Amino acid sequence: MNSFYLILGSEAALADRALSKLNEQLKDEKCEITNLFAGDVIVGDIADALAPSLFSEKRALILRDLQDLPEENRDEITRYLDSPDASTTVIFVHKGGVKGKALLDAIKKVKPEIIACEPIKKEAEKQEFVRNVFLDLKRKATPGAINALVGALGNDLRELQSAIAQIAADAPAGTIDELVIDKFHQGRVETTGFDVADAALDGNLSAALIALRSALETGTDPVMITSAIASALRSLARVSGTNRGAKSFELAGQLGMAPWQIDKARRQLSRWSPAQIADAVGAISTADAEVKGAASDPIYALEKAIARITSLQAG
Repeated sequence: MNSFYLILGSEAALADRALSKLNEQLKDEKCEITNLFAGDVIVGDIADALAPSLFSEKRALILRDLQDLPEENRDEITRYLDSPDASTTVIFVHKGGVKGKALLDAIKKVKPEIIACEPIKKEAEKQEFVRNVFLDLKRKATPGAINALVGALGNDLRELQSAIAQIAADAPAGTIDELVIDKFHQGRVETTGFDVADAALDGNLSAALIALRSALETGTDPVMITSAIASALRSLARVSGTNRGAKSFELAGQLGMAPWQIDKARRQLSRWSPAQIADAVGAISTADAEVKGAASDPIYALEKAIARITSLQAG
């Protein structure tokens, strides 16, 4: 392994995956691993972790949240950078941005292997992420299965990771297809979020609010409800641009959706115009930000978004 690694970027799921892979390599090499969180260290912690082993053993330091390192601890790193120990591997994890930039620049001068972990926005990149996580777990998934997962959970890579791990563990041997993904969704408590989405997209406010309360009472995270509604709206948008005469099974591979999902979206589309879909997407995007911390009352934020979406029906 290299002497230095820098995991750089704000996408926690990518950073976790990179760190997991490096951890496996370190364990294979029988390294003594020290994990430190930069915001919690006191003077001497880093120097101790980087001191040569008395028994000539391989050592590794994983220093997380480097951007939070106190000023008084930074010279312990810069001194080490000037004369590193060949038997020690150091992995720095930094969320990016300008905080701690001077130290970051000093680390970059020793030419670490940089693993970029910037947020993924493009659908193709999310699909590649899902494909690779399945391969990490020694499983293969069809393009349709991958697209279905991204469509349902693509707003949160950590949620995607968790779903993939559960599917890989529970699915029968062989390639994972759309049927496996559908079964997985139907079996989750969070699936009740799709009940909320269905009622909202049908314009039934009372049913949507009742489903919302039921979902919350059975443990569904509000983030999963916004994700379900956003997924349903993406399905409407995808299907709205297709030839109405095409069979749903013919479109399934192209859209990355199961035929029944396409049929349901077509039924719902009779109530929606493109402008209304765009308005609804804006409402749920705002709610998503609010339930993730921008609002003091995430439940009210959800109710407000659902009320807005149900009011948009074309009739």
